[in-house]
Amino acid sequence: MTLKVELKPGERMIIGECVVTNQGQRTRLTIEGTVPILREKDIMTPDRADTPAKRLYLAVQLMYTSRDPQAHHEIYFALMRDIVQAAPTTWPHIENINNHILMGSLYKALKDAKKLIEYEGEIIAHAQRGAGLRKSSKADRDTA
Repeated sequence: MTLKVELKPGERMIIGECVVTNQGQRTRLTIEGTVPILREKDIMTPDRADTPAKRLYLAVQLMYTSRDPQAHHEIYFALMRDIVQAAPTTWPHIENINNHILMGSLYKALKDAKKLIEYEGEIIAHAQRGAGLRKSSKADRDTA
C-alpha cells in the first residue's frame, strides 16, 4: 500500500510509533507499508481530550498506534461504559467503534470515534439551547 502525504511547514504526523515534523517548506512524502499513520489534524493529545468522547478517541488512537492494542482495551471499555450510561443515544456510534475494534480495523474505529465527538457536541449544544429556552420561557411568563 502506498500513501502520498503532503506536509505544510511545521506540520507533524505520526508514522508508526514516531512523530515526524516537517521543518522547512512544503514537503511531499510517499509512504509504503502498513504502519499506522495519523496526520496532525487527527492526533488527539491528552491536553485536548477534555470530553468523554475525546478521551475515548484518545484510547482508540493509542490502540491504533500501539504494537499491543490490547494494552489499551481496559481503559477503552471503561470509557465506553461511562459514555453509554450517561448518554444511551450514543450506543449506535459506540457499537460501530466496537465492531471495528473487534475486526482489527482500528483506523476505521478512529473515524467513527471522530463521529462520536461530533455527536457529543450536538448533544451538548442541544442541552445548552434547552437550558436557555427554559430560562427565557420563565421570563416570558413573568412578563405576561
